[in-house]
Amino acid sequence: MTPEELAARVLYRDGGVLIIDKPAGLMVHAGPKGGDHLGNYLDGLRFGLKSSPELAHRLDKETSGCLVLGRTRKALAQLGDLFAKGQVDKTYWAVVVGRPREAEGVIDLSLKKRERSHGWRMEVDRSGLPSVTQWKLLGSDGRLSWLECQPLTGRTHQIRAHCAAIGHPLVGDPIYGRGTGTLAGDRLLLHSRGISLPVYPGKPAVAATAPVPEHMQSYLLACGWDALETV
Repeated sequence: MTPEELAARVLYRDGGVLIIDKPAGLMVHAGPKGGDHLGNYLDGLRFGLKSSPELAHRLDKETSGCLVLGRTRKALAQLGDLFAKGQVDKTYWAVVVGRPREAEGVIDLSLKKRERSHGWRMEVDRSGLPSVTQWKLLGSDGRLSWLECQPLTGRTHQIRAHCAAIGHPLVGDPIYGRGTGTLAGDRLLLHSRGISLPVYPGKPAVAATAPVPEHMQSYLLACGWDALETV
């Protein structure tokens, strides 16, 4: 990715906050095995400031969409506080296997990280951290369904683990939906569609909406998404 390509993915910018549309397949920071990551490109998002912006939260490597960065230390601290206190409204679009019986619901299942010989995963466990996800069925072709998910807590892999726990794993999820990768060419169908943050008291919330990535469009169209109404 060139600096120009990343700059073109900026969804919102002011003196303290940046929201970008992170592409699927790009890690947000260096992993244990190295590899390309967003940090390699943040210098191209200074837009005149002396320092590069820094991550206010994280998205999984294969998750696309809205990612918030702080442009100053003060802004980064404020953003971190908003995320920690659960004051950030996050909306994700997911394509899952099967069709839920209900039109909407709330998944209230505590999650705990478990180490395995082949890696780690989040598992439902009463002794884990409280984890709550609201979801709504937006469309379905009977085989796959398009869900809008709003995590009310910020646990790692929360939406992925919660959807799998109710019997509807995300398409392309190698950890919680084994065997679903062939349905999407091994691409995780999870997109951070929108985000809203009450950054400035007395002013409207800072908000952004990320366009649907190309690798999810055909699946959403099959489930009833109208590309002409919402990009």
